Amino acid sequence: MRLLHTSDLHLGRQFNGLSLEEDHATILDQIVTAVVQHDVDVLLLAGDLFDRAAPPASAVRQFNGFLARVAAETRAAVVMIAGNHDSGDRIEAMAAFADSRRALVRGAVSAEEPPLILHDAHGPVVFSGVPFVYEYAARECFPDANVQTPQDVLAAQMAAARAQVPAGARWVVVAHAFVAGAQGSDSERPLVRAGGVETVSPTVFAGADYVALGHLHRPQTAGAAHIRYSGAPLAFGFDEAGAEKSMCLVTLDAAGGATCDLLPFRPRRSVRVLTGLHADLVCQPPSEDFIRVVLTDETPVIDAMKRLRAVFPNACELTYARDSRAGVLRPGAARAAALSDPAQVVADFLRLLRDTPPSEEERRLIADGLQALRQEGGEA
Repeated sequence: MRLLHTSDLHLGRQFNGLSLEEDHATILDQIVTAVVQHDVDVLLLAGDLFDRAAPPASAVRQFNGFLARVAAETRAAVVMIAGNHDSGDRIEAMAAFADSRRALVRGAVSAEEPPLILHDAHGPVVFSGVPFVYEYAARECFPDANVQTPQDVLAAQMAAARAQVPAGARWVVVAHAFVAGAQGSDSERPLVRAGGVETVSPTVFAGADYVALGHLHRPQTAGAAHIRYSGAPLAFGFDEAGAEKSMCLVTLDAAGGATCDLLPFRPRRSVRVLTGLHADLVCQPPSEDFIRVVLTDETPVIDAMKRLRAVFPNACELTYARDSRAGVLRPGAARAAALSDPAQVVADFLRLLRDTPPSEEERRLIADGLQALRQEGGEA
């Protein structure tokens, strides 16, 4: 069975106040094209379909048109879930008129976690869509007063989903979470309040043959080769400048083995950081890309941004390299926001101590230790 996994469309989002509607249209067209060209059986959309709970009407129309194309132009089934940016109720409402033989739409938490079961030449494949929900909603659903963290929420959801999997069936899970050991970026909204532990252990997905994850915007695996983030199709911050964006074409064999081929996205506009003298940069070829400019001029340039935008109309930010050098002298002001993430504090300490960041295994140990401390604190 052939699956196409993507996530974090964030329809309705802007880039530094500039509309991304046409950029999203290009990406959605590439997804439909990939489904057709690779004869995909199931399209997996792992949350954050919209950028906010009440998206603009243009974003809703754009997504509805995309789904209509998938239904009309392809034979693929669709499994989609709500992410932390979405309104779970809005996504759940899309299930009302969906063909239950061809679609699984999960927006609100459920104690049953109903699956979609499809068949190929080798037998049944079970698809579980596990939407993102906060702890208070999970406690009401299951009910369990001990549900205190994202780990607890996902463990309860996975137990409910696992109970629906027939013996011997292959199992695909679509979820939206921050799995320990994975790498985030600046454009992701935290899943918990300040001071909480938002990561979950990859062991929570035990038994699944492939786990299609959303939330983190960088393509990567998380703890095992079959637990994978597709990443966001578009870059939403300059920390992702030059990053390769892709969707995952997954082939599920008769034994449940999953192999992944990355299909690159070709965005309408790229995100770039240009560094150099103002006089040199304004002589470069014009570009519609989103640009952050770092000037190496030692003295301020008159009308610097105005002149740059004659060449780069989507130039968003301008800084001087000399200001960054001055910032090195004020380390106390840097990374203050990281103090709200205990796992990041530990990682920064290790990097300071030995000049290397923690390994993937060490990140999992850190996450598991913090989770144990939080649970002990809750019991106390």
